[in-house]
Amino acid sequence: MRLKDKVALVTGGGSGIGRAICERFAEEGARVVVNDVRQEAAEGTAKALGAGARAIAADVADSAAVRAMFATLEREHGRLDVLVNNAGVAFGPGDNRAALTQKGEARLMEVIGGQGVQTHWDVTENMSDEAWHRVIGVHLHGTFYCTREALKLMSRQNSGAIVNLSSVAALMGLETVPHYSAAKGGILAFTRAVAREVASRNIRVNAICPGYIDTPMTASISELGRKMVLGRTPMGRVGEPREIAATALFLASDESSFFTGQWLSPNGGLFIG
Repeated sequence: MRLKDKVALVTGGGSGIGRAICERFAEEGARVVVNDVRQEAAEGTAKALGAGARAIAADVADSAAVRAMFATLEREHGRLDVLVNNAGVAFGPGDNRAALTQKGEARLMEVIGGQGVQTHWDVTENMSDEAWHRVIGVHLHGTFYCTREALKLMSRQNSGAIVNLSSVAALMGLETVPHYSAAKGGILAFTRAVAREVASRNIRVNAICPGYIDTPMTASISELGRKMVLGRTPMGRVGEPREIAATALFLASDESSFFTGQWLSPNGGLFIG
């Protein structure tokens, strides 16, 4: 068992990729602490994992809530071996994907049909401050807040692994979600910087950049948008949460003992670089 008796905290563990990571870590012997902004979602995952799992609700975009979560973790476990910064949101307050899809539908159909017409979305110029701040807050601020607290515990024991969930959006930019792309790009830069900072303490920091994965967060994407993504993916299918969980397990375990500051991108060929 690759994570036997390790204490692992997974943010956003109530559904999708986060839940799949929790399940895989538990199978490998980890004592999993499941975080989610929704108490019932966190408890649902923890209950499914069985004895040894713990649910803690907290909004990772709130630094005080993150400090309280880590205080609970330290009080109950006394250590932290693995942190997975997975919590995320696709859009934010005021976003209207349906209207944008309708506006671009004719052009998108021509793109899918091979006509090469440029899609025109007008996302950035119409984005609200609230939408921008929420997406940046959950992804980038949340990754920082949790990493800051995790390092205080990991530094005492001179060991640890941090896995940050970035995205293929950080590698190529996605025109419909500039705020999400910016946040995920920031996570990659943060991963590299912190990896250099803490390597001498035997703490490794790496990232995963998934492509299109079949999760509740992507369920709101229209059938048209889905066809466009599949048309740009050489493998011709979406990914499954278990495939990202397998990547997270590799980066969290000793099998990746010489990896730090790196990113792995399970994306079916959507981005090759």
